Parts: sequence; C-alpha cells; structure tokens
Amino acid sequence: MPAVAPLSVQVFGRRDSRDTQKALRFFKERRVDVHFVDVAVRPPAPGELRRFAQRLGVRALLDVEGRRYRDLGLGYIRLGDEELFERLLADPALLRLPLVRLGNAFTAGPGETAWGEWIRTSGAGSSRAPGRAPASRA
Repeated sequence: MPAVAPLSVQVFGRRDSRDTQKALRFFKERRVDVHFVDVAVRPPAPGELRRFAQRLGVRALLDVEGRRYRDLGLGYIRLGDEELFERLLADPALLRLPLVRLGNAFTAGPGETAWGEWIRTSGAGSSRAPGRAPASRA
C-alpha cells in the first residue's frame, strides 16, 4: 500500500483571534500538519497575499465587521481593488482571518465546510490511527 503524503495547511491569523483558534483546533483534531503565521508578528508576504486575492478577490479578504475597518471609516470610502490590496498589505488588522491555504485551495474567514472537504478529497488527516478500530461510545 503506497504511503500517503501528510496533509499540510498554511494558516495566517492572530493568536488572540477566536476564528484562528478554531481553525488551528480543527486541523489539529484531524492530525493535519499546520504551518501557522501570526500576522501580528509577521504579516503575509505581498506575493502570498496576492495569491489569496487572485483566488478569492480582494474584497473577500477584508474584514468589514472588524473594529479597524470601522475606525478607518472604510465603509464610507470607495476604493479600487489595487488601493484596497495596498491597505491590506500595510495594515494586516484589516484582514478577515484566518486565511487558510492547502495547495491551490484558499479560504478567508471561518471555513470548516471547505476544510472538511479538502481533508475528505485528499484521503489524509484521519481522526484515528491507521489499523485501529474506531473507539466505541457508551
């Protein structure tokens, strides 16, 4: 039986973000390797953020319900996608977190449904050890 390569996801978020904590726990419970980047310590590289923007759209990366968005009054300003992208690069507090990437699959914000589908289609991340029967619940 060929060995399955371990599944590895990249998560951009903040340690103090509830949604980021949920994402990290989601993948940990499914034994998926996670490469975590705390955007408060190290913001995403422009190329990495551009990949998310190309796949999801720049506006999908913007946290319109966040405090920073309200404080800057961005709801009242009309910005083009490139201007908005520059603001996201300059101020990671505007990002909708977590940003999660597995290969060419991307999500912004909570996305348990999509993450679960990634794991199911990859055939990895089993919640039990190989060769063991599932534990019975009494």
